[in-house]
Amino acid sequence: MKAVRVHEYGKPPSIDDVPEPTISGPLDIIVKIDAAGLCRTDLHIIDGQWASRSGVTLPYILGHENAGTVVEVGSAVTTLEPGDAVILHPNITCGLCPACRRGDDVHCENKSFPGLDRDGGMAEYLLTSARSAVTLGEGVLPMHVAALADAGLTAHHAVRKAVPLLPATARAVIIGLGGLGHIGLQCALALTGAEVIALDRNEEVLHKAEVLGAHRRIRYDDNAVAAVLDATDGKGAEVVFDFVGEYGTEAAGIAMTRDGGFYFVIGYGGKVEAETHEMISREISMVGNLVGSYTDLLELMALTERGQVTLSTKTYPLTRALDAISDLEAGRLPGTRAILLPAA
Repeated sequence: MKAVRVHEYGKPPSIDDVPEPTISGPLDIIVKIDAAGLCRTDLHIIDGQWASRSGVTLPYILGHENAGTVVEVGSAVTTLEPGDAVILHPNITCGLCPACRRGDDVHCENKSFPGLDRDGGMAEYLLTSARSAVTLGEGVLPMHVAALADAGLTAHHAVRKAVPLLPATARAVIIGLGGLGHIGLQCALALTGAEVIALDRNEEVLHKAEVLGAHRRIRYDDNAVAAVLDATDGKGAEVVFDFVGEYGTEAAGIAMTRDGGFYFVIGYGGKVEAETHEMISREISMVGNLVGSYTDLLELMALTERGQVTLSTKTYPLTRALDAISDLEAGRLPGTRAILLPAA
């Protein structure tokens, strides 16, 4: 089968012919990949930022945002059968450790992560676990939802955690309405009653945010903090969601957070710095956000099936994976997720 593989960090991946995966465990499933999302994390992987992750050996196949059709199941699988259309949670979890048993499978002690520490789904077929599969609803196509498996799941997870903090009297700021942020915006509108303020450098992206329902749009520039404070009666927002996490949004996000408020960091690459005196005197909280749980994915798919969350996408055949990577690196996909189609 064809697969996109990293052979050396700091160099472009290649499209190789590799053997198809085979069932090896009772809960294994093999999924024909109909759509695989390209994520900025894939760029970080190529650059070597995940090289120290336990279990990583080169070469391996990229791809952690996957959806497709079940073609084979292990001997103990009773919830799926060949022909089922599924989206795949990026983690393969054990179900037995304390984290899994309390529903916090994101922190499974025995998890593996296709596309990071084992072969992923930028290929024609993927070996994963029945525990990772969510069956798609009638009429939901893999190419329309694949990126929800990580980008959407991460955005939803952050918003879900913030729901108790965002009644109708509150304000939420979303910094960065790109591939994650435009999903986070929709989740915030679907799950909370807060006024949502959208910030981005790109006017086209801000227009999309307004179409999606953002209550207010502000251009992110040197005056963005002042503009947010002006829009919030000088107090700042109860919650700031930073979907960028670098290039200065860290400091700006904290400055936009009201006293007693919460700064949620979702994008990464930068560094969060704050004086301890400021954190104490303003009583602000900083919250890190990883990918969501299996139950988060179930809720996100329900929102999607109701039309409350949609993705802006651009599709590429798998053979043009390097073009998609180049477009993402060069910023030619504002507010849009790149989706690879192995069968195209």
